[in-house]
Amino acid sequence: MVAFRVVCVFLSALMLLNAQQGNGALTARTQKMMVKINEDGPYLGLVIPNLYEMDPLLESSNYTATNTIDVAGRRFRFGTIGEKKVILVMTGLSMINAAITTQLLLSLFNVEGVVHYGIAGNANPSLNIGDVTIPEYWAHGALWSWQRYGLGPDDELPLESAGDYTRNIGYLKFANYTVNVTEGSPYDNLLNNIWYQPEEVFPVDGTPEERQHAFWVAVDPHYYEISKQLEDLVLEGCINSTTCLTTTPKVTRVQRGTSASIYLDNAAYRSFIYNKFNVSPVDMESASVALICLQQRKPFIAIRALSDLAGGGSADSNEADTFTSLAATNSVTVVLKFIELLAAVNSKSSTGYAYY
Repeated sequence: MVAFRVVCVFLSALMLLNAQQGNGALTARTQKMMVKINEDGPYLGLVIPNLYEMDPLLESSNYTATNTIDVAGRRFRFGTIGEKKVILVMTGLSMINAAITTQLLLSLFNVEGVVHYGIAGNANPSLNIGDVTIPEYWAHGALWSWQRYGLGPDDELPLESAGDYTRNIGYLKFANYTVNVTEGSPYDNLLNNIWYQPEEVFPVDGTPEERQHAFWVAVDPHYYEISKQLEDLVLEGCINSTTCLTTTPKVTRVQRGTSASIYLDNAAYRSFIYNKFNVSPVDMESASVALICLQQRKPFIAIRALSDLAGGGSADSNEADTFTSLAATNSVTVVLKFIELLAAVNSKSSTGYAYY
């Protein structure tokens, strides 16, 4: 019965893909392979932004490759990590690429849960380059209602009364970041205010077209509990014999991370989101994966290694260019240990999502 349901899901997704592909259907060989692979599941899905973050895992002795399937511009790599069956897929940069790839993964394959990993910028001044963060909550930080100049916090946003937008989350006032102003002089900024907004979510087990809203999306509580055991893990601190970090990297669980299709390299905004939201890692994909997993009711966790202090200010110069490879390696080290612990538990996580 389970195999029958998997095949039905596969055939439905296949019909959608065929309608979108100008050169016709997938080959019979590929279709047959997908059915067989799904019968051999379920798999843990590993969603990875870029090849330089995937390569250390592909090169690890812990990973054994079995098959690959190319669908809709994505390559799905099948294999095992220890005793755990896994699917690896690279998303590419940005929220939209991560969302599309995660949806394909969950629609086409028999997936029990998702682990997303990679590198990130850092907004938390108490953390350092090379540290690996595991946030409990993720949010998309670039869904905004941009307020008209002259209006302020007491003025209702367009479409707010209809439930499309809200002032509950808060705003950023651009005029607060004006520089070179004489003390006591009035100042303003035509960019005015941006108000942070929740995403519209349509859960797979909900009523179609009946929306819910989510800003902070929690990772799976079972996965997050397992991640406690990662905090004593030894991480790499040197790129080579002459280039090392000034601090010893660590694994740390943090409250929040945020994502947007924006490369954040600005100290003022970094400080703002840390002080307002208690954000630690900032990246371009994790919240997108979290939102798709929330909609599809799949367990999810994100593991992000810090490659730079967003906007600069660290004692380590040229942080992102210098320490990206080290951060990527550390993220893979943590992911491999997490999967080992998850396999040892030998039980599926509940889908006890929380969001607000």
